[in-house]
Amino acid sequence: MASHPVNDGAPPPPPRRRPPPRVLLLRHPHHFSLLGRPLPGGFRFLKPWESPLPFDDFLASPDARAAEAIYTSGRDPVTADMLRRLPEARLVVTTSAGLNHIDLAECRRRGVAIACSGDAYTDDVADLAVGLLIDVLRKVSAGDRYVRRGLWSCRGEFALGSKLGGKRVGIVGLGRIGQEVAKRLEAFGCAISYYSRKKKPYVSYTFYSNVRELAANCDALVICCGLTEQTHHMINREVLLALGKEGVIVNIGRGPIIDEKEMVQLLIQGELGGAGLDVFENEPSVPEELRALDNVVLSPHIELFIPRKPYQIYAISSSGTWKLSFRISPCFPLC
Repeated sequence: MASHPVNDGAPPPPPRRRPPPRVLLLRHPHHFSLLGRPLPGGFRFLKPWESPLPFDDFLASPDARAAEAIYTSGRDPVTADMLRRLPEARLVVTTSAGLNHIDLAECRRRGVAIACSGDAYTDDVADLAVGLLIDVLRKVSAGDRYVRRGLWSCRGEFALGSKLGGKRVGIVGLGRIGQEVAKRLEAFGCAISYYSRKKKPYVSYTFYSNVRELAANCDALVICCGLTEQTHHMINREVLLALGKEGVIVNIGRGPIIDEKEMVQLLIQGELGGAGLDVFENEPSVPEELRALDNVVLSPHIELFIPRKPYQIYAISSSGTWKLSFRISPCFPLC
């Protein structure tokens, strides 16, 4: 007769808990400390900057190789080589809306999902773009420096600025952010035109298929597109000269979209009227010449950091696969 286990009334052993997912942080997530918030619980965060190992050696460590997610910003690339060295990675979380710093082809090949900020910050970025344009035109920051240096009392009245209303503004990249920038500028009475990969049938703005022609017919350009091989240095010397001596350029896209060296030279030579820049070609390095120019407004890539939208990460389980996601944006697969 077969024997049966005797139930002596003891409770069953508790189920084995899954260890917390390992998350590789490529940079100290300073936005959490800026907001006075700790890193979320339920994860084991791997912090390379706290390790005595060089970064490449850290990636080869057992802990890093077991990382299931990579947490990055727009400044830290997630390369094919990195993904190959992290065989358990199933998700990349980026605090940026753009994905140019992530090797998308390798993510697709490996079935790695990506979570980004999506359109969560669209309004905030659009606000900053318009703010930068107003600042350059009305010389707000330059006037502030003039007063703080005590120059108003000894040199007299400050130079006049220029009104925003009635300006012809060209939007380079009429996506979510570009459309919000256009909507705000329309309220100021600006005439809007745009350059994009395709003409948008649902807008009435004038479309240009050539960015130089757009610049030649505008008083200001606002760069809202993403960085790709096609848009790298798209705003070159020819485009900037077409914008002209009174023209203003605002960049809230990515620094390398503008040929920064050419832009600096044209600003110094008076061939370009002004610039409002939240992004730069080699962040956080900013050309010294730009810092000395009163017709240039500089911002330290802060377009996304708004206290009312804290970064929160949480874990969800789906079909046995752990994923990380922002509460403000779902993660989406790229495969």
